[in-house]
Parts: sequence; structure tokens; C-alpha cells
Amino acid sequence: MEKNIEETKETKPKHRDKIEALDSLSVGISMVAAIIIGVGIGLGLKYLTGYTWTLWVGIFWGIAAAGLNVYKAYKRAQKVYEGMENDPRYAHRAKYGDKAFDDED
Repeated sequence: MEKNIEETKETKPKHRDKIEALDSLSVGISMVAAIIIGVGIGLGLKYLTGYTWTLWVGIFWGIAAAGLNVYKAYKRAQKVYEGMENDPRYAHRAKYGDKAFDDED
């Protein structure tokens, strides 16, 4: 009975890889959405206040949000790749590097 419990802990959900791939694709969409929302906020501020510089505040805010999204995605990916160091399939490559593409042969 204990053996079955250990086996179920190690198995991954069937579609987990697909969901992780879609999460990576969503970075581009979130960048565009963040900039569009920032422009919308800037236009709203310009309409409310009458100052043109508030439009640029909104655009900058959108670009900053897009940069933050990219940074968060990078950190998530970095954690996944760090977890691969202990995987026996990649341990040799992580320890000694990939010599398959050296031109010094």
C-alpha cells in the first residue's frame, strides 16, 4: 500500500507540460496588454486633467508593467532550469558543460 502512495507522489499531471508552455507564451500577450492598459490609463488621465504629460505617465506605467511581467517569467523559468541540475539526465551536462558543439575537434 505504501508503494502506491509513493508512486502517485512522483507522477506529474498529464497536461502539466502543455500548461507550462502556454504560460511561457502568455508573456508576449501580457506585454502587449500591459502597454495597452497603460495607454488607456494615460488617455483617461489626460482627459480628466487636461495635461498631456499624464498620457506619458500612463505609457511609462504600462511599459514598466510589461518589463515586470518579463522579469517574473524569467525568474519562473530560472527556477525550473535550476531544478533540472539534480536530474540524472542532465547532471553530466550541468557539471562538465556541453562539448557537442565545440569547433576545436
